[in-house]
Amino acid sequence: MEENNTQQNSQENISGSTSKPLIHSFGQGKTFTPKIIALLGLIVVLGVISGYMLSGKGINTSVNTSTSNKENQADSGTIVGSNDIKTFKDTVEGVLKEGGIEDEGAFHLERSGGESQNVYLTSSIVDLSQFVGKKIKVWGQTQKAQYAGWLMDVGKIEVL
Repeated sequence: MEENNTQQNSQENISGSTSKPLIHSFGQGKTFTPKIIALLGLIVVLGVISGYMLSGKGINTSVNTSTSNKENQADSGTIVGSNDIKTFKDTVEGVLKEGGIEDEGAFHLERSGGESQNVYLTSSIVDLSQFVGKKIKVWGQTQKAQYAGWLMDVGKIEVL
């Protein structure tokens, strides 16, 4: 008997003779309250602020443009590169020379103690070529190497 009632109810739903709507009318007669509007505005503002902080944090693209000659060689005291000391935490000083070792690094720093003390350098942030022949201090991130005793990705340079 109960099975009969279930079949009858489902037939009524299909035929449309029931008073219940088949589709729910969401939000009819309801409006946005000031609380909801304020919450949505707060979410948008926080999203914009966090996007700005994540996208621009750490990179300093300004370069000291005071040069002593036309070759754009950097003067003593010039600092170029990123201020991200968490990523570029390793530091080393030496005279910058061209050439890597076995395709590792495009430049190297000569330090006292001979060739075994060279630090081989790459950089996608700083143009190292303008510092060749200068004594510099670099901040970078040590990379894995097969041939170089020390391979570093440079993020910041200071001319000494």
